[in-house]
Amino acid sequence: MALQEINFDGIIGPSHNYAGLSLGNLASAAHARHVSHPRDAALQGIEKMRHNVRLGLVQGLFVPLPRPNHEWLADLGATADDVPDTLRPAAFSASAMWAANAATVSPAPDTADGRCHITVANLRTMPHRSHEWPDTLSQLRLAFADGAHFHVHKPVPPAFGDEGAANHMRLCAGHGEQGVEIFVYGRRGGAFPARQHVEASRAIARHHGLDPERTLFVAQSEEAIAAGAFHNDVVAVANENVLLAHEQAFEDRVDFYASLKRLLPEVEIVEVPADAVSLEDAVKSYLFNAQLVTLPDGGMGLILPEEARETPSVWTWLEAMVAGNGPIRKLFVVDVRQSMANGGGPACLRLRVVANPAHVDPRFIANKAKLDTIGEVIREHWPERIAPADLCDPKLRQRIESARAALIEALGLNELL
Repeated sequence: MALQEINFDGIIGPSHNYAGLSLGNLASAAHARHVSHPRDAALQGIEKMRHNVRLGLVQGLFVPLPRPNHEWLADLGATADDVPDTLRPAAFSASAMWAANAATVSPAPDTADGRCHITVANLRTMPHRSHEWPDTLSQLRLAFADGAHFHVHKPVPPAFGDEGAANHMRLCAGHGEQGVEIFVYGRRGGAFPARQHVEASRAIARHHGLDPERTLFVAQSEEAIAAGAFHNDVVAVANENVLLAHEQAFEDRVDFYASLKRLLPEVEIVEVPADAVSLEDAVKSYLFNAQLVTLPDGGMGLILPEEARETPSVWTWLEAMVAGNGPIRKLFVVDVRQSMANGGGPACLRLRVVANPAHVDPRFIANKAKLDTIGEVIREHWPERIAPADLCDPKLRQRIESARAALIEALGLNELL
């Protein structure tokens, strides 16, 4: 079986709540202390996976991490029964559902040893995410345990922030061809932090054995970060030879585009003008936080959130793009409103891995029957709603822990308990 694109979606965990922990994420801040609906959130995510399976795409999954994180609390001298209010939201955070931040992935055609290399992200910029990596690493090493085809790396040392695939793109003539890997880093972001450090990106490129001549390090524009594009995937998305980007996504787009065209003459750059779609509308709609995918018939499609259709400037531009007979021919709309309210769209929920699915632990590959089983577990065990004060309730904590255990048992992943 040839290399294929596999989209691994994070199952939205039973502790999904709105604590507004992510500085620079406008949706997260706007919904801070609102009531969340974990059951609806998780079922929306499963329906997105079902949608992709129906399209004929290869779909993978990751399970929620243990919450609250007892080990992290213990390292801070606290327990789940006696946790300071300042730590409680971070200990319960379900943000690992955004699998785009799980790791950076370099497919086998790009690496020196011909294996797919995966580096787990340290996520050091945000306290609530900085303690994800040990459990994420365990899951990655289980899913990609075949050492002949994968090498899973520990995180970059925490002096340099790394946010994973959300700040990484790959362009190529075809999934099995050597590509051009693009690491997007931040310098400044106005009032908001720039989360991806260039030295973290360079370290990953070295660990993955990438060809320096086909590796680009590109600065995200300060203007984009200040507008709420806390990751590059809020203003740009790539697939095979197509780059879809906002005009204001990069600090020096002219030089970047010239380098890209030199290294990959087949590249098609679809740029959205700022006078057609403002940065504000791009961030609000998550136009670029869509999944740009190659369909089984060979064309490309864009899997978008409902909010993109509801933003007039965005939908007008998208319809004109499709009518223009460019490389992106189809638009698909999915409902991930619960994730969107916390600042994560369709692309945030998935980690793209180009590999042979037969080399992946099959427990992490989804099909209709498995998704039906997961849906049944969610309907039975996930809390219907969580208000901020509910995180103090020991009964809710027990329900969250038992819900995750029920899912892991249903999937036969007991190593993760």
